[in-house]
Amino acid sequence: MQIRQLSVVVPVRNEEDNIAPLIAEIRAALDGVVDYEIIYVNDGSTDATPQRLAEISQACPQLRVVHHEKSCGQSTAVRSGVKAARGDWVATLDGDGQNDPADIPKLIAAVEPGVELVGGNRRHARRDTRIKRISSVIANGVRSRMLGDSTPDTGCGLKLFAREVFLDLPYFDHMHRFLPALVIRHGGRVVSVPANHRPRERGVSNYGTLDRLMVGIVDLFGVMWLQRRAKRPVIIEK
Repeated sequence: MQIRQLSVVVPVRNEEDNIAPLIAEIRAALDGVVDYEIIYVNDGSTDATPQRLAEISQACPQLRVVHHEKSCGQSTAVRSGVKAARGDWVATLDGDGQNDPADIPKLIAAVEPGVELVGGNRRHARRDTRIKRISSVIANGVRSRMLGDSTPDTGCGLKLFAREVFLDLPYFDHMHRFLPALVIRHGGRVVSVPANHRPRERGVSNYGTLDRLMVGIVDLFGVMWLQRRAKRPVIIEK
């Protein structure tokens, strides 16, 4: 399948030192590969993130910036970026530099008819603290068994999906961690691609482990409720 234009959406909160290096890597990975734009969503940063983005936008015509007045969380930031996107497909990356933009072309290559989401899988290359690795294994195992999404790493920020499909999914806070199950509920196929994962070199995490693990339990049962009530009509043309 051909992607006409790709929108790379990066949600960030207080990542001033990671802005320039990551944008440079995105451009290096995608120049000459696909027509693309980069959308940074500044999720209520209180450091110099807005200033860094304004400076870089002067020399980077692909960069567009969406600002949240105050932090609304990662899922809402992703949704703001997707709504602003001009591309027919959207790639997402975490703004801390741990996802490798060089993996985006691999995700693009995995798109074929029926596939609506390609997710990165960091399981073989996870570069995080012990507590994050353990919580990720537990969370992914529980989600996979209860939701049947057959996805080894739903928490990986590196994803590629059809914009129209994403905007047709039920929206709720933390939904980005349940995208495979929601896309399958929508009727699409989901595939996973091995992805690089790098240690954080600058700054500190702004979306905490407790937030990821504990709040997700409530959302898990909500997604199960949505699955049980899903109906996909078959349209007959006359």
